[in-house]
Amino acid sequence: MLSRTADHLFWMARYTERAENTARMLDVNVQTSMLPQSDEDNAHGWKAMLGISELQAAYDAKHKTLEAREVIDFMVRDPDNSSSIVACLTEARENARAVRGTLTTEVWEIQNQTWLDMQKRLDSDLLEDDPSKFFEWVKFRSHLSRGVTVGTMLRDEAVHFIRLGTFLERADNTARILDVKFHGGGAEATRSEAMSQHDFYYWGALLRSVSGFEIYRKVYRDVITPARIAELLMLRGDMPRSLLACMDEVVQNLAEVRNDVSADTERLAGRLRAALQFSNIDDILEAGLHETLTRFLADINQLGDRVSRDFLVPLAA
Repeated sequence: MLSRTADHLFWMARYTERAENTARMLDVNVQTSMLPQSDEDNAHGWKAMLGISELQAAYDAKHKTLEAREVIDFMVRDPDNSSSIVACLTEARENARAVRGTLTTEVWEIQNQTWLDMQKRLDSDLLEDDPSKFFEWVKFRSHLSRGVTVGTMLRDEAVHFIRLGTFLERADNTARILDVKFHGGGAEATRSEAMSQHDFYYWGALLRSVSGFEIYRKVYRDVITPARIAELLMLRGDMPRSLLACMDEVVQNLAEVRNDVSADTERLAGRLRAALQFSNIDDILEAGLHETLTRFLADINQLGDRVSRDFLVPLAA
């Protein structure tokens, strides 16, 4: 496969997944902002989301105050923010358009219709009146894109590059969603079994943001605790959005597209998977969850750069 074709497929998938995960991060903040809390705590939640997304400086350059409505607008509508939902779905559609001959008609139509429908929804008052409903729509369109891809495309290199993009992006975003909540809290905070009603709804909203609430109940059958949430979203290979599940997929798809120069990239992916596979949550909490997630984010970034170097159009220096 030509590297430019692989590049478009890879980034089509990454941008689609990024739009979904931006919607997930925003939705958990919208849900938790409705809980009884001080204005300071509410503002801290929005600031933490911008910080972990590495967008605080870009937001501050455009806005003088930290208001929920302005953060949502920045993360949804702003075309200059490369992680905004508008920018991501636009880029996904443009990458799909560039390789229409490689995609099935159904995959292209999903990408194109998503972009068209997005314009209509943003022209209405849906985002202002019911932001959670808009975020659910973004998640649904991403689910639809993945389902149509798996259900209609030949299982060749095109699909493997699409899945590589999807799961690299998902691993990055799961780590960021976790760190939004855990950032600033030490191991003792995550070990605590005591939980107020406010905390229960907060952690419940976090689990729902990654489609994990029912899964948590099925796996643990007990009260929600921060340590178990971290374990579920990092170390459970049977949890679809966990870091380990994402790395399983990355390793498998890298093996399917390997070439003469990709051995080091495969080794790095294998080391990242092994580090998760053979870890336990107590050791991670002892070492510091924030530090572990920060290292993982740096490693997954490096892995993405190596995939670009070995298979795709090289990233600009």
